[in-house]
Amino acid sequence: MPIPQDRAALLAAIDKEFSALLRELATLPPDAVDEATMDGHVAGSRMRPRDLVAYLVGWNERVLAWHDAEARGADIAFPAPGFKWNELGRLAQSFYEAYGDVPFDALVLRLQASKDRIVALVTGFDDDALYGRPWHGKWTRGRMIQFNTASPYANARGRLRRWRQARETAQPAR
Repeated sequence: MPIPQDRAALLAAIDKEFSALLRELATLPPDAVDEATMDGHVAGSRMRPRDLVAYLVGWNERVLAWHDAEARGADIAFPAPGFKWNELGRLAQSFYEAYGDVPFDALVLRLQASKDRIVALVTGFDDDALYGRPWHGKWTRGRMIQFNTASPYANARGRLRRWRQARETAQPAR
C-alpha cells in the first residue's frame, strides 16, 4: 500500500491494516498467546503474541498521549517520557510489562478502542494539519500517526502469520 498523503488515504490504510490484523489475531490458538517463541523487538529476544498486541496498544496510546499533551499546551514527550528514539527496544519492553497481566481478549479490545480513538482524532484534522507541514522533526503529523498505526499493524500481522505457520509446521500431526 502506498504511503498515505492525505486524510482519506491515512484512514483507509489504518482501516485496511487493522482489519487484516484482527483477522490474523482471530486465527491464534488461545493456548498459544502466552508462548514466548516469537522473535522480539530487540535482536535475539523472544516475545509472546500477547506482547506484540501490548506493543501495538502502547504505540497507539503514545499517539493519543502526544495529541493530548499538545491539546493541553504541554510539551510532547517523543517518543515517551524517559525514553529517547534510540531506546525503542526498552520502550517495547515497557509496553510488554505494562499490559502483561491484561487478559488477551481484553488487550485486543483495548487495541480496538485506542485505534478507534485515533480514527476519531485523524477525522478531526484536515489534510493541511495532517500533511501540510512538519509536526515532529521532518515528519508530518499524518506520517507520525501512520508510523505508529497502519505500518506496525501490517508488520504485526506478518510476524503473527510467520510465527503461526512456523508453529503449525513444528507441531506433529494429530
